[in-house]
Amino acid sequence: MNFFEHQDRAHRRTRVLLVLFSLAVLAIVVAMNAIALLFLGHDPSAQPGEPLQLDELVRNNLDLLFWVTLFTIVLIGGASLYRASSLRGGGGQVARELGGTRVEPDTRDPLRRRLVNVVEEIAIASGVPVPEIYVLEEESGINAFAAGHAPGDAAIAVTRGTLETLNRNELQGVVAHEFGHILNGDMRLNIRLIGILYGILVLALVGQRVLIAMRFSRDSRNAAGLMAAGLALLVVGYIGLFFGRWIRASVSRQREYLADASAVQFTRQPDGIAGALKKIGARHARLDADSEEVGHMLFASGGLGRMFATHPPLEERIRAIEPGFDPSEFEQVARRMREEAESGQAAAEAAAEQEEKEDRRGPGGLPLDADRLVDGIADPGLAQILGAGLLMASMPGPLEQAAHSDGWAAEVVLYLLMNADPDVREQQRLMVAEKRGGDSERRVGQLLDMVPQLRDDLRIPLLEMAFPVLRRHPREEREQLQELVESLIHADGRVSAFEYALGRLLNRHLMDAGKPGDDGAGGHGRLDRHHEEARFLLAVLARHGHPGDPDAGRAALTAGIERIEGQAPTAVDFPEAWTESEGSRAWAGVLDQVLDTLDALRMADKERLVRAMLTTVTHGGQVRTAEVELLRAMAASMHVPLPLAEFDAGEEGMSSAD
Repeated sequence: MNFFEHQDRAHRRTRVLLVLFSLAVLAIVVAMNAIALLFLGHDPSAQPGEPLQLDELVRNNLDLLFWVTLFTIVLIGGASLYRASSLRGGGGQVARELGGTRVEPDTRDPLRRRLVNVVEEIAIASGVPVPEIYVLEEESGINAFAAGHAPGDAAIAVTRGTLETLNRNELQGVVAHEFGHILNGDMRLNIRLIGILYGILVLALVGQRVLIAMRFSRDSRNAAGLMAAGLALLVVGYIGLFFGRWIRASVSRQREYLADASAVQFTRQPDGIAGALKKIGARHARLDADSEEVGHMLFASGGLGRMFATHPPLEERIRAIEPGFDPSEFEQVARRMREEAESGQAAAEAAAEQEEKEDRRGPGGLPLDADRLVDGIADPGLAQILGAGLLMASMPGPLEQAAHSDGWAAEVVLYLLMNADPDVREQQRLMVAEKRGGDSERRVGQLLDMVPQLRDDLRIPLLEMAFPVLRRHPREEREQLQELVESLIHADGRVSAFEYALGRLLNRHLMDAGKPGDDGAGGHGRLDRHHEEARFLLAVLARHGHPGDPDAGRAALTAGIERIEGQAPTAVDFPEAWTESEGSRAWAGVLDQVLDTLDALRMADKERLVRAMLTTVTHGGQVRTAEVELLRAMAASMHVPLPLAEFDAGEEGMSSAD
């Protein structure tokens, strides 16, 4: 099952979940009405001593039933909407509610630095925005979670015990497990679960408050009725919560196996995720904070009985990874953990630093095959993670520090757009000074002095490293940066592939971060109705992949069109958006409109389109840097995370300023 199938299944699962909870709410409404009729219903036509007829009782108490139904639905629905709206701040909001402290990307603490590196490596390898990172400082247990509505507003949180207890491989396994939830579309479902269960819980809490209030009330006239109402709310609310938790548990357990499998696929090291699970078995995963509400989001379950457990038993999860596992190993693991703890914090920090140095291995990526590239979406392997690690290790230190700094991240974006032509660059720096002030312009100049030229394959990863900081900037500042970026791109009257990719990625990720309630993953559009837009998209890729060779470009375009339409077109040519007078910039505006349209496609049709895009790019066996950058931006615009790929580089793409 690939990324697109996982997304479709996540949407279907959400619909099923909503139906189940709707039935639960309906049952609660029926129960509330039955209790109301029992205690408050009356039938004027009934004779004393005669049994009440249900149909007559209902007919004579329609007003009562209406108000009870309205009260129940409004209370549950209103509470659910309130809780859901309180989480619109995204994954960071959930982490902060549990006492999480944000880890700054430029942290110098070795253990937190290691965590940042691991998260960035997996994010860049899998093609999703780097999420915010939090540590639950007061939690000594081993646990973690990913929260948010979509990858654009996601956060990953780990406990202090996770940082201090796990080695790098184990930490990488835990983080990869959480990325599995992000990429499999589980986060939005988790947020909805929190809201729905809260609504049912509030029903019981209101009943509890009524009963408590009656204990101190001196008015006995309505005491019996209010006591009955409070007791009814309490009983029905907790019965509803019982079934709600059961539904939540049944939905959550299978997703944990899937996320464990994703972690093994990401890292190709089963001992990482298995080692983390063993240490949890030897220690514990319980959170001291009130975590019942988010129990289904955690890496491991810290409580509740088997019926309500949102995670499979640890032994079963470990055996799914290591079939020969014996639970007696928990004692051996516990003994090793005690010995490691006695070595002290300094040793742990030294080990973290040493592991960080030793873990930088050779490059990697997905093979040059369109179908395997698509199947690798949201399921990158060790090669991609190692490739991302190598890119990060190759990043010039001043640029990495600047991308992680709150005061320099915006200047990193501007630095990437500085033109190679001295006259154009001078004009761009004047634009920066006018829009952001002289200090910003001087910082851009300092970056240019320290790193005059950056390797092409490091440009997009550097931009992605800056996103977590940029997302936190005030809305007005983000919008000002986006406007300035647009001006810098058009400073020379041209739009290169990299410039377009940078602008599009920046706008997409900042827009998604500003609308955390919108997952943007899949609509209802059909590709068969948008062949013209798809052809233009493929033409952009073919044009930039074969500059100066129209015949090769047409052949690549033909291959892509055939993948979509099922047959080769009789004749193809590049769109009229390219002309001698404005061919270097007209395509960008048209492409913006095309991508906005294609983002609304169904996931199955997005899969067809992405396969066609990759067929076009890989046609001929060589891929230019410009195509890779455009691919990344196009895929992100359609909310498809494109992993790192191993391409045979042809002629190098244009520099960032050309």
